[in-house]
Amino acid sequence: MAELILNHLAKDFGTGRAAVADFSLKVRHGGFLALLGPSGCGKTTVLRMIAGFEAPTDGSIHLGERLLADASRSLPPERRNMAMVFQSYALWPHMSVADNVGYPLKVRGVSDETYRRRVREALATVRLADHAERRPADLSGGQRQRVALARCLVSSPDVVLLDEPLANLDRHLKQEMEETFREFHQRSGATMVYVTHDQSEAMALATDVAVMSEGRLLQAASPAEIYARPEGRLVGGLIGRGAILSLSSPASDTRIFDWSALAPMFSGEENGPKVDVLVRQEDVLIAGEGVPARVESILYEGERYALKLLLDDGQVLRAFNRERLQVGESVRVIARAAWRL
Repeated sequence: MAELILNHLAKDFGTGRAAVADFSLKVRHGGFLALLGPSGCGKTTVLRMIAGFEAPTDGSIHLGERLLADASRSLPPERRNMAMVFQSYALWPHMSVADNVGYPLKVRGVSDETYRRRVREALATVRLADHAERRPADLSGGQRQRVALARCLVSSPDVVLLDEPLANLDRHLKQEMEETFREFHQRSGATMVYVTHDQSEAMALATDVAVMSEGRLLQAASPAEIYARPEGRLVGGLIGRGAILSLSSPASDTRIFDWSALAPMFSGEENGPKVDVLVRQEDVLIAGEGVPARVESILYEGERYALKLLLDDGQVLRAFNRERLQVGESVRVIARAAWRL
């Protein structure tokens, strides 16, 4: 049961700014880690260094006690016992589904009944056993992604790497494939590292989320922990929907506020230093005893309305409401909870 350990990892392509800098992280055996961040933040570079497609400029990568790479040496991808699922699926168009899935076994010299059994088992795991003789062109996008997953599973990898695998799918197929990924993880028991810029994907799929910005790791924690207690303004803005307000705070180390503490902060009665406070939409309520606000915009989401509210000091607050209000309407709001960033 080996951990994947990234130790002060760095990558510099000679552009004047490091693509990855001082990146340290442990991925527990059997865990599902999502690397989350905006485009260009370095998450795919981290994935490629783990896979062996890029060598680190500094730092090291270990799988348990085994050194995979450091600044002076790097094991080639084929010696790392890892599998990668690409955004483009990377399937051979002239091969059948079964042949695509079995290709890693063929390269390793596995043949005969062992080969056929493992291909059957992999296809059954992703619910494509009856598609074994079809070609990739005959499959939907979701089915092709399942073939790519089965190809990973067939070689019993220690680590499965996924580079934005749902980016080319529509919303309906994304939801379907999220369920497939969860099942795949549960059945295979493999350690998985998943790159995405979509925070809803990361929160729905992963057991752990690592948030990146400009080549650096900002925070790594479980989805629930990182949603409830983000560290800093960047993480708070990336994870979930809400508003980050600048408010005068009480002179204490308190980071979780209820309305009794927030009310004087909203009204300006507190005289402490200004701090960034994250208020989630689901914690904002229209209530007569609250602070004044004006409805700036309304978005109907089916079962509820998403409101953009303007406070008296010009800051924006966001809320959900079951009943329709009018743009320009004056209301009063409270926040049941907030988190100091």
